Amino acid sequence: MTPDTAQTEPVTVETEILRELITPVRYVLFDFDGPVCRLFAGHSAERVAGDLVAWLERQGLRGLLTEEERVHPDPMVVLYAVNRRHPHSDLVIELEERLTRQELKAVTSAMPTAYADPLIRTWSAMGSRLAVASNNSPRTVTDYLAGRGLTECFAHHVYGRTGELDLLKPDPHCLNRALSALGAPPSAALMIGDAPTDLVAAERARVPFLGYARNDRKEKQLRDAGAQVVVSSLEPVLRVLRGQA
Repeated sequence: MTPDTAQTEPVTVETEILRELITPVRYVLFDFDGPVCRLFAGHSAERVAGDLVAWLERQGLRGLLTEEERVHPDPMVVLYAVNRRHPHSDLVIELEERLTRQELKAVTSAMPTAYADPLIRTWSAMGSRLAVASNNSPRTVTDYLAGRGLTECFAHHVYGRTGELDLLKPDPHCLNRALSALGAPPSAALMIGDAPTDLVAAERARVPFLGYARNDRKEKQLRDAGAQVVVSSLEPVLRVLRGQA
């Protein structure tokens, strides 16, 4: 084996694996924050989480969170924690609405994931049917897609956070809603996600999974969770789809 061959073989193998995964796909379910965009690229998720914690403290509810939860950079962790302790309460409803307002504010500075827009447009143009299955508010997703001119690609198939927070991923609820609305057999679908919760939800819904990892930490999390196919860029997916690889 020559040095050149050694360098190109992994790319060839990855391309073939992607081709085998993508070829039978007629329905694509995208997670939102990660594969489609970085929602909090210009509106810090850590600051949003801190704002939610501060609001709880102003209500005299500091003791509701553990110290780890109070300093966690993911606002969803705060929402999950409160829902576990006070499920379906007015407190959870108010907290979820506050998070939604912060997400909507973040849409204006969200950063599109490289190659996501052309990938979405290409898949749609080829006749595949697309949906978003996300733990973000559907209002947030809808606003973002409209701003990018992508609404028609999804034909309004956006399935996001509802008042039933127990049904967020890793529960497959939003995936099953998407599959049902699309009339899609799970074996003909593909879930693209960037978190172990996406992988678990896909497995529970019996949908093949493609992991997207924008950094080594994300890739390790997905690999450790059992993801078999993970890409660090959507470019090779787009190239395979266009028959360029």
